Amino acid sequence: MEGLSFFVGVIGNIISVLMFLAPVPTFWRIVKHRSTEDFQSLPYVCTLLNSSLWTYYGIIKPGELLVATVNGFGATVEIIYLCLFLIYAPEKMRVKTAILIGTLDVGFLAVAILATWLALLGDTRIDAIGFICAGLNIIMYGSPLVAMKTVVTTKSVEYMPFFLSFFFFLNGGVWTFYAWLFQDVFLGVPNGIGFLLGTTQLVLYAIYRNAKPSNQISDGEQLEEGRQHEPLLSSSDAT
Repeated sequence: MEGLSFFVGVIGNIISVLMFLAPVPTFWRIVKHRSTEDFQSLPYVCTLLNSSLWTYYGIIKPGELLVATVNGFGATVEIIYLCLFLIYAPEKMRVKTAILIGTLDVGFLAVAILATWLALLGDTRIDAIGFICAGLNIIMYGSPLVAMKTVVTTKSVEYMPFFLSFFFFLNGGVWTFYAWLFQDVFLGVPNGIGFLLGTTQLVLYAIYRNAKPSNQISDGEQLEEGRQHEPLLSSSDAT
């Protein structure tokens, strides 16, 4: 069983790394154009917070080293993304992003770690961090719902790339299985939801990939909505 869980965890790590690296084309575009355009920083701020908390969870819970390593990698990647965002964002967005980073990635993270470390012991501490991580993961796994609504409304999968949906599906499935092997409900519940949402995305892709685009919303609105939600799809959390 230990060999199987390690093998599944390694596969999950590989898929998670691919998901963490999915926004690279977006940031290459930002660097090339020297502008963040209409992209938003909030998804990356939230992913950094989530990855940091999962890293802490993987460190303090016995047997969850693979969870800690992949999320430690993810947190490092998100820090790079946010540094690039701060460099190329306009002043107003730069200030907004800095406030979000200070509030969530520094303030909330510090409070969560210190509170659980000082006030709780043993399994209670692990369960508290796991509960927080699971809640954040559920919220982040729900982020593509708006993009899925756009697919149904416009009858176009332009802003829901197949490979992102596919890796979203694989990531949720592999980590759900890994959580089942370890009987880890905090890891299993959000990834089970992610697996179901990933499955739904693939079904929608199959239905609408050859459908004629609808004119229910204008091209300008589609472009704006696509730009707003591309980062959400690209930086979905990996555990």
